[in-house]
Amino acid sequence: MANRNRKPPFRRGDGKPADKRREAGRPAWRDRDPGPDGAVILYGWHTVAAALANPRRRIRKLFLSENAAKRLADDHIDTRVTPEIVRPALIDQRLSPDAVHQGLLAEADPLPSPDIETLPKEGIVLVLDQITDPHNVGAIMRSAAAFAVKAIVTTARHSPEATGVLAKSASGALELVPLVMVQNLARALTEMNDQGFLTVGLDSQGTEDLGAVTLRQPLALVLGAEGKGLRQLTRQTCGVVARLDMPGEIKSLNVSNAAVLALYIGASRLGLMR
Repeated sequence: MANRNRKPPFRRGDGKPADKRREAGRPAWRDRDPGPDGAVILYGWHTVAAALANPRRRIRKLFLSENAAKRLADDHIDTRVTPEIVRPALIDQRLSPDAVHQGLLAEADPLPSPDIETLPKEGIVLVLDQITDPHNVGAIMRSAAAFAVKAIVTTARHSPEATGVLAKSASGALELVPLVMVQNLARALTEMNDQGFLTVGLDSQGTEDLGAVTLRQPLALVLGAEGKGLRQLTRQTCGVVARLDMPGEIKSLNVSNAAVLALYIGASRLGLMR
């Protein structure tokens, strides 16, 4: 980095300069899919900086533009691994065309998924019933971090990978809120009921308004998929099914917006906003 005017070549894992013709023809990583050998792909300033600050996250490789490397150094953020300094265009090639990476891309190990039995018996947990849009899940994770949610429970299937678009949308929250992956959501909810959780499913056809429900800790707020909402078995397993009453003509919200409203109501009613 001593000579900032020199554009260093993108180097392969063996230390040799990459063939530009091969780079140009290399297929891009899909933002929602795992990277090479199951690696999580993280990009963008807040996402990568949070991963670097998380001692539980193992960083495999780090690609930085010169400007991003300087910013990390100026902010005294330890890169933990020796970064490869590359042109932003070469990071562009590894992501979808609309990805905003700000000159940072990391390959990392996935974070471990805690067991359902280890959920804290206090505060709020979110449960996602087959929400598939990575932008929505990422936005929900960001709100969850803001409201100090203890964990997010979701299905191993029919949910987006914790990488790429989801990680970028979460803006660092992926490192802050544990993601608990389960095979069967109804079974997981049953276990949570047995552990003393008040499980509240959110549905426009709920029997009462969430604001009128007597809430207690530990509280699990259950959100349904975009469009179809909660599945029938999920509804039946929840201790309460509630709706979000609103005064306007539109009575339903995008699931990520519904999540932040429900979290505000829940945190306020439980005295967690202090």
